[in-house]
Amino acid sequence: MAVIFSGIQPSGIITLGNYLGALKQFVELQDEHECYFCIVNQHAITVPQDPKALRENTRTLAALYLAVGLDPQKITLFIQSEVPAHTQLGWIMECTVHIGELERMTQFKDKSVSQKEGISGGLLTYPALMAADILLYNTDFVPVGEDQKQHLEITRDMAQRFNNRYGEIFKIPEIKVPKQGARVMSLQEPNKKMSKSDEDSNSFISMLDEPKVIEKKIKRAQTDSEASVHFDKENKPGISNLMSIYSACTGKSLEEITTLYKGKGYGDFKKDLAQVVVETIRPIQERYNNLINSSELDDVLNKGAEKANKAATQMLTRVEKAMGLKR
Repeated sequence: MAVIFSGIQPSGIITLGNYLGALKQFVELQDEHECYFCIVNQHAITVPQDPKALRENTRTLAALYLAVGLDPQKITLFIQSEVPAHTQLGWIMECTVHIGELERMTQFKDKSVSQKEGISGGLLTYPALMAADILLYNTDFVPVGEDQKQHLEITRDMAQRFNNRYGEIFKIPEIKVPKQGARVMSLQEPNKKMSKSDEDSNSFISMLDEPKVIEKKIKRAQTDSEASVHFDKENKPGISNLMSIYSACTGKSLEEITTLYKGKGYGDFKKDLAQVVVETIRPIQERYNNLINSSELDDVLNKGAEKANKAATQMLTRVEKAMGLKR
């Protein structure tokens, strides 16, 4: 089976956008691929983290991975810091990538502008660690949104450069852009992607939000004055975003949704959408609540780390031998 790798930072809230854009697709991928899903807690420390919060967020994310339907019998779920080969290969990738390539990364440029304190070296060099994450597992595909493609391109460049120097060690990973639902937009600024880092909590829906909170956020979502439920991303970004969410949650096409709400206003649509989202999230929250403080979750993470360590150490050994770092 083809190998898929994906990592998500444990940086707090997991949004409906994260679920529809990534986690839901992961569930579909697990039956036909060998999947490594990593909680990339070492990427999170490019900015200062509260230790207690980082531990809690890591566990929360692990529980949500399983709660959405990922099967530990089919996938390998693990925490990045529990597999030392990630940072070991990360240093080797730092010595492979060029400074100019790192400085051109859009995310570095954006975050370095918004950083109020000193910019850490890790913020510049994190693509090297990200490349290590992916390359350790002979990854065939990395499922990412359109806005993440630059990260995969620099990983491919690093892998190819290494292979040119030392022989065909790394598999060159391909980009796999998920289907519809990959880009859920902010409820308050529908031209901007839904983000857990948004200062306005009304702009996103958390996977752990209570039903009443979800209803309130959707009711307050930005639309337009036309009050016609039809998809027009350019002229009606707000209602188009809400329709995309409805479609991703129910499987109904945009055409079916348009027909269903012909002659109805935004109030009726938003009320129904809130219930659709609540019912989508409810079973996930129930499973999450059963997992978060259980020994089952620890067992899954321990077994995942054991399997990931075995695969990653084998690849790291090949790399070090090729470079002359092993006697």
